[in-house]
Amino acid sequence: MYQTLKAVHVICATITISGFVLRGIWMLTESPLLQHKFTRVAPHVVDTLFLLSGIFMLVIAALNPMTQPWLLAKFAALIAYIVLGTIAIRRGPTKNARAVAFVAAIAVFGYVIGVGMSRSPASWLALI
Repeated sequence: MYQTLKAVHVICATITISGFVLRGIWMLTESPLLQHKFTRVAPHVVDTLFLLSGIFMLVIAALNPMTQPWLLAKFAALIAYIVLGTIAIRRGPTKNARAVAFVAAIAVFGYVIGVGMSRSPASWLALI
C-alpha cells in the first residue's frame, strides 16, 4: 500500500508543478485560459490528492511530523509554496510581483522535492 501511495504522491507532485508552471506562463502572457473553470478547479483536486497521499504515507509509516526535522521543513516549505503560488497566480498586485512570486514558488517546490528525496532539511545539499 505504501508504494502505491508513494506513486500517487509522485504523480500528483509532477502534475501539480507542471500545472503551476503552465498557469504561471498563462498569467505572464495574460491568457484567458487562466480564467477557465477547469483551470481553476483541477489544481485543487490534484493538490488534495497530493496532500492526502502524503498524509496516508505518514500514517502507514508511523511518522510523527513533530519529531522529524525533515518533515517540519517540508511542511513549512509547502506553506511557503502555497502562499507564493497564490501571490503568483492571483493575489500579486503587479505583474512583476506575480512573476517574482512565480519564480520563488518554483524554487521552493524544488526545495520540497529535495527534502522529500533526501529526508533532510538540507534538501538537495544532503545528496551531494
